[in-house]
Amino acid sequence: MKAVLAYSGGLDTSIIIPWLIEQYNCEVVAVCINLGSVEDPQLLRQRAAQAGASKLYIIDARREFVTRYLWPLVRSGACYEGVYLLGTAIARPLQAVHQVRVARAERADALVHGCTGKGNDQIRFEMAYRVLAPQLRVIAPWREWDIKSRPEALEYAQRHSIPLDGISRQNIYSRDSNIWHTSHEGGEIEEIAQLPPERIYQHTAALDETPEREEVEITWQAGAPAAVNGNSMPPLELLLHLNQLAARHGIGRADIVESRITGMKSRGLYETPGGTLLYRAQRELESLTFSRELRSTKSLLADKYAELIYSGKWFSHLREAIDSFMEHVTQALSGSVQLTLYRGNMLTGGRHSNYTLYDRELSSFDTSYNHQDAAGFIKLYGLQTDRIVQEREGARLHAKRDDHDLEYEQIEYSLQ
Repeated sequence: MKAVLAYSGGLDTSIIIPWLIEQYNCEVVAVCINLGSVEDPQLLRQRAAQAGASKLYIIDARREFVTRYLWPLVRSGACYEGVYLLGTAIARPLQAVHQVRVARAERADALVHGCTGKGNDQIRFEMAYRVLAPQLRVIAPWREWDIKSRPEALEYAQRHSIPLDGISRQNIYSRDSNIWHTSHEGGEIEEIAQLPPERIYQHTAALDETPEREEVEITWQAGAPAAVNGNSMPPLELLLHLNQLAARHGIGRADIVESRITGMKSRGLYETPGGTLLYRAQRELESLTFSRELRSTKSLLADKYAELIYSGKWFSHLREAIDSFMEHVTQALSGSVQLTLYRGNMLTGGRHSNYTLYDRELSSFDTSYNHQDAAGFIKLYGLQTDRIVQEREGARLHAKRDDHDLEYEQIEYSLQ
């Protein structure tokens, strides 16, 4: 038997390798899809080999991640429960795609992930597997083995001499990281009444360590970020640049008690520095180029888009249909937005677009305008409302008469 494991080099996926060999007597091929978290490929190869993997594929999918997943996400404006910018959820479909490709090339029998039985990622991976490779067996060790906690997982790693630099009983947070975000869960983070300690954050600066205010201009072309401060950049380089810029100003932190797919509540801390800047800049540009009806419709679909991604339904007709809508309506989303960054805040400066719907001459209080015209507009605008009010008033009076008749009949009955 040969199994292909989605491998990150962290605690969970590292101990899965010897466990698979012990329990299934199988060959384990590890696949690491680099979305921005691989700092030392050679160290990763050594760790996988020491754990017992026969091979380790390291696939650099960062550019694909930005252009085919993150840019559509930004374009949609999707945000789960108003806070979470979907950094982990949006990565799982792409990781599953490459894992399945390796499994086919290796003629493997099974796909393996290291997600817990409580979390969302097990659903995201396995929903993708069902679409991409329904014929392959799925093994989820956290739903099979006797290990019940991260301290027990750490003990297992120590017994099998698996090196895990940086992971200890004092630093046992569950983390996921890519070029879009870093998430933090577990440990004292689960104490929802407490402010998380500053040491948890790995990228964004503490507010008292941020520099003086700084201005940045982000330019968009047909719904996609294209330049920073007038300098055109490829998508990956643009995002990395904004990550550094926003992180040093303490921008991009989120603290949410979110509703997991499995029904339970979970607290997560997220750092999404560059993405937070992009979302803000896009909203400002939309305020210039979108009508009220278009913005409200896009907002409704963005909520559904976020729900689909969060719930592991990337490979669905509805997600594809919403993507088509978003791509179409953002064709005129071109222009630039200036933001001032200071101590975790973003202050909007200038906005410019050749497709703006804003007309200063029309909206200014200083412009000659016949205010009497508004009376006719309001009269026509309220015709339907007037009709509803009339119908409800008639129904209310009728109800009063019925109540009076009922009261009279009850009195007559009591006199008999």
